[in-house]
Amino acid sequence: MTTKSIVHAFLRIVPTVILLQTLYFKFSAAPESVYIFEQLGLEPWGRIGLGIIELIVALLILIPKTTWIGALLGIGIMLGAIFSHITQLGIVVQNDGGTLFILALVTFIFCLILVWINRNQIPYLNK
Repeated sequence: MTTKSIVHAFLRIVPTVILLQTLYFKFSAAPESVYIFEQLGLEPWGRIGLGIIELIVALLILIPKTTWIGALLGIGIMLGAIFSHITQLGIVVQNDGGTLFILALVTFIFCLILVWINRNQIPYLNK
């Protein structure tokens, strides 16, 4: 394995793990997750729907041919999460020390990098 392929794998695995680990909280209706979506006025359907979308995004990021699609969708989802933190939730949610906000930023940045790296696969940019 080359250094480039290791870095690319790392860039795909980190956001995927972050997205997948939050699914447990969304799908099990963990109190923290319910609280967040109640604050946003999206409980329970927003929580469940976003969980399904995040699962799809995580799988798309892992598949090399669809990484760019998953990363673009990940950017959109994380922009929503970051915006929600800044405007409604606050950086620190229920004394989490800002962990959820930081995870959203990390996922957003990694997805941006993945889109840039895979830009030659995006049909409208590859003309």
